[in-house]
Amino acid sequence: MLFNSLEFILFFPIVCLVYFLLPGLKGRTLFLLLASYYFYMCWEPVYALLLLSSTAITYLSGLCMSYFQERKWRRLSLFLGIFINLGILFFYKYYAFVGSLITDLLAWFGIGMKIPEWNVLLPVGISFYIFQAVGYAVDVYRGTIRAEKNFIVYALFISFFPQLVAGPIERAKNMLPQFREKHSFSYENFDVGLRWILWGYFMKLCVADRVSTYVDAVYNNYMEHSGPSLLLATFFFTFQIYCDFAGYSLIAIGSSRIMGFRLMENFHRPYLAQNIKDFWRRWHISLSTWFKDYLYIPLGGNRVSHWRHMWNLFVTFLVSGVWHGANLTFVLWGGLHGLYQVVGFEKNRWLPRVKAPRVLHALLSVVVTFVLVMFAWIFFRANDLHSAFGIIGRMFTERGSLYVGEGIPSLLLGLLCIAILMMKELKDELGWNIHALHSSSYWTRIVSMACFLAFIILTASFDGGAFIYFQF
Repeated sequence: MLFNSLEFILFFPIVCLVYFLLPGLKGRTLFLLLASYYFYMCWEPVYALLLLSSTAITYLSGLCMSYFQERKWRRLSLFLGIFINLGILFFYKYYAFVGSLITDLLAWFGIGMKIPEWNVLLPVGISFYIFQAVGYAVDVYRGTIRAEKNFIVYALFISFFPQLVAGPIERAKNMLPQFREKHSFSYENFDVGLRWILWGYFMKLCVADRVSTYVDAVYNNYMEHSGPSLLLATFFFTFQIYCDFAGYSLIAIGSSRIMGFRLMENFHRPYLAQNIKDFWRRWHISLSTWFKDYLYIPLGGNRVSHWRHMWNLFVTFLVSGVWHGANLTFVLWGGLHGLYQVVGFEKNRWLPRVKAPRVLHALLSVVVTFVLVMFAWIFFRANDLHSAFGIIGRMFTERGSLYVGEGIPSLLLGLLCIAILMMKELKDELGWNIHALHSSSYWTRIVSMACFLAFIILTASFDGGAFIYFQF
């Protein structure tokens, strides 16, 4: 069930209505759990068993860690919980990829051995809910939280439908207490949540889906296109990936807020970042902080020698690339961002800061960071490494006319929506106040939202399909 589908438009109000009408907390919790599993089963019912298995494994792991006092048994409980969950993730997401690499490597040494193939459909959202479950197990082991004894509450934490298939990757210390509270309908929550939902739909339907047709046409046939077309397609994809994922996150956060639940912020105006480190403080925040807490810090973080610190940074981003997909393009994308981090750290360590007016320095920093991020997105979007390097080569060498796709009006509409997006980002970044958007008048807010909804309907592309991050 997609957020941008008629099914969800009908499903969500019904869930909210029933949730608020149910009198008891236990009934509400059970209802949300059943609704979440129904939401997930709309893709492939049998994979609900996989979700349930991951949930049960980490639930039992947490209980064992709370029961055993000896460190060796606690560590064994943690290890089994993590090992089984990551084993499930590896089998469904990476088995074919690793098998292909091993087969190619053996062939390179002249060994004609082929790893058996096992082609299975990747369960939607598996990376998200397994990372959430693993994070819970580690937090219990560290003593950050107590093990959840109520299986229904814990199962809802793993499967809560707004953020189940594409995040944010929530923390147990944030969500578990909220599932034990009885939430009442609040006009303030409804107002804030609806605004986030509408902006999320704008990002998805009016920006991401509007430019996706052009991006697909150019990237899937890059040999037929000129450098300017490839450059424009890369620029469009830079906003497609952001608006597709951030749009989903906003709809998830807004939907949760209407029901009284507060999810963590997942994006914070990343394309206004002034360096790569700042970019990753703003981009996919729930995943960035997950890797920081559960990989980077356990590796030693910055509490080690200088070069070990650089290695920890690079490895963390390399693993982040692997998390995104079983393809060498994602590995290189993650490695490139790791390299950006290391070079940026060394630059700040050895080179003096260039003296320039504050506004000019900030503007140049944002532009340079944006260009570096946009260049890295080439590897993320390309179908394979050969295509990625081919696109880069043609982008700088192949002159020719600009491909216009569905026509100049469609291109201009895409650029207009991107301009609106960035004006909103700048408004929020600089704290500008627009009366119609922040008015205390009920009717002013209603009219402004109605006008914005009409704009979305008039400019949206309704054939964009699933969200990009569903495949991760």
